[in-house]
Amino acid sequence: MDFLFEIHIFALICEVLIILALIHMVNQKRSPTSMIAWLLAMLLIPYIAVPVYFLIGSRKRRKNKRTKSHVVLPSLEDNHYRHTHSISTLLVNNGIRRTSENNSFKLISNGIEAYEKMMTEFQSATHSIYISTYVFKFDSTTEKLITLLEEKASAGIEVRLLIDCIGSWQLYYKQQHIFDQLKNAGAKVEFFMPLFQMPFRNYVNLRNHRKIYLIDQCTVFTGGMNLSDEYLGPENTTARWEDLLFMIQGQAVCHFYNLFVLDWRYAAKEKLPLMHVTQKHYGNARLQVVPSGPDVPNDALYESLLNAIYTAEERVWIVTPYFIPSEAMMKALLIAHRKNVDVQLITPKKSNHLIADLARSGYMRTLYEAGIKIAFFEGEMLHAKAIIFDNTACMLGSVNIDNRSLFLNYEVATYAYSPEIISEVHEWMLGLLQRSSYKMEERTRIRKFGENLMKITAPLL
Repeated sequence: MDFLFEIHIFALICEVLIILALIHMVNQKRSPTSMIAWLLAMLLIPYIAVPVYFLIGSRKRRKNKRTKSHVVLPSLEDNHYRHTHSISTLLVNNGIRRTSENNSFKLISNGIEAYEKMMTEFQSATHSIYISTYVFKFDSTTEKLITLLEEKASAGIEVRLLIDCIGSWQLYYKQQHIFDQLKNAGAKVEFFMPLFQMPFRNYVNLRNHRKIYLIDQCTVFTGGMNLSDEYLGPENTTARWEDLLFMIQGQAVCHFYNLFVLDWRYAAKEKLPLMHVTQKHYGNARLQVVPSGPDVPNDALYESLLNAIYTAEERVWIVTPYFIPSEAMMKALLIAHRKNVDVQLITPKKSNHLIADLARSGYMRTLYEAGIKIAFFEGEMLHAKAIIFDNTACMLGSVNIDNRSLFLNYEVATYAYSPEIISEVHEWMLGLLQRSSYKMEERTRIRKFGENLMKITAPLL
């Protein structure tokens, strides 16, 4: 009798937790697809799914007035370019800062050039070097970087390094000693959201995927490149991934700096001063910096992408390593194609994640069967992220077209509205197309089952 009573109590607790999880999902503004996927998991495997949800189910950080846990940046209205593009208008009305035009911009698609330019700027730093990255692997490239940072820290330069503990899990668990001399020289190294220090904080699923490399508060490198031989280095290697980095000087740097400051404040509990807009002229590149993630109250970036797809008149060209779109984005792409908009997806033939490849196949097959061009890049892993909308805007940055990037990770994207930049990105994409194939492989029964299963669970990824 006691045993049956305990079973009833346990079942009742599970039911209550499922109801609480549902209430939490509604408050978190989850999509109906995501909610259904979680509820299905809770019904089928409640003893696993319920605790996992309460561990990783949060999508937005709770706003904390004392620590300012959400992105709150100073006003930068002075001398800002008031752009009339619908993307910019939507972003501004979502709380994102206006487009600035006083910038220089350089696109870098070569790992050797990226390494040389970044190391040159680090070497010339006279005040500060701030680095935020998702992946930091200890190899020949980063060993040289650490040595340089030690020299700069010993010379009195402020050096701060922020690394995501999951993206760099080997470094976090096994190799933190490599920073001992760097710390002794005066640098500060922090890992974002350490699991063992805050296992029940309910934000362990929200990872910092931003790449921000700041020098003296006046130059920033950003894009898709992390710090390891796979992305950049002094010598060419056949294993190097295809990726993008871009260098900015000017008013847009202020946004990246303040974003780093707020991430650092959250991770290190150290308050650094925010920066106000620079008046120095660097160039005429029109750029709009768009943070996205748990520290941004709304889904401004995601809304801007949907808007841009729906309003496109000529083309939507997408480059992404992982493609697990929401149903709304799938519908937008299909509608754009039926309006005779040139929709193309450029993605690696095989990525570095088998699960992601299985999850994307069902979505890509739907687009492929509708007549949308899908280019499978045949070279090394394509890790770059870029989208061109007509000839009026392009988006670059750290954002993949998947649920994790669009709804869970801390990300930063940059919209460029300058024709010169759009043309340069277009030429780079044409180079990718020349090294791509267009035929999807036929599915075996096992593959078809795997794709369908992953499509069901994709909202949980």
